[in-house]
Formats: sequence, structure tokens, C-alpha cells
Amino acid sequence: MVDIDGGYLEGGGQIIRTAIALSAITKRAVHIFNIRKGRDKPGLRPQHYEGIAAAVKICNAKVEGLALNSTAITFTPGTITGGKAIIDTKTAGSVTLILQTLILIGIYADSP
Repeated sequence: MVDIDGGYLEGGGQIIRTAIALSAITKRAVHIFNIRKGRDKPGLRPQHYEGIAAAVKICNAKVEGLALNSTAITFTPGTITGGKAIIDTKTAGSVTLILQTLILIGIYADSP
């Protein structure tokens, strides 16, 4: 398992997006802690939560700690599969930021 400090440098969501995508592609579990530690509202925001939840579906992963405002998660990927996924942040959270994770994972899917 790879441990990643989510509060490193600016401690933004890019650490989460990249870590989840690379975990899925390499099939190595990742534990991310101190998620967005230095932010006014630390922890997972809706767009982070929904992006991770979609990644869980796409790669048949197991995840621990996935909740809004969570400051630590463990993501254990499975097999990446194709198909359709509905993602709704229910906020103004950026769809393109969510896609930064999912497009990378989708490239390695077994079907469209």
C-alpha cells in the first residue's frame, strides 16, 4: 500500500485525483491522509466524494473512509471495466476535475 500525505504543499484535490487514478491503473492500494488539511474546509468535498465513488464503480474497488469531510481514505482497486456511470456532485463542483481521475482510469478499461 502507498501512503500519501494529502496535505502536502497546497494540499488540494489534485493529490486525491492523481492518487486514485494511479492506484487504479497500477492496481496498488493507496491510503491518503490529511486530505485538504490546510484548506478552510478540510476533507473531501462533494466533487471529490463523487469522483472517488465513480472510480470505485469503474474499477470494482473497495474504499474505506469515503464520506463528505473525511480527511483519510483507503482505496483498493480491482479490475477496471467499461460501461456507463452517472455522476452528480449536487453542487457547482467541477465536472472537468472529476474527469481528470476518470479519463485516466477509463483508458485502461476492458471495454468502452
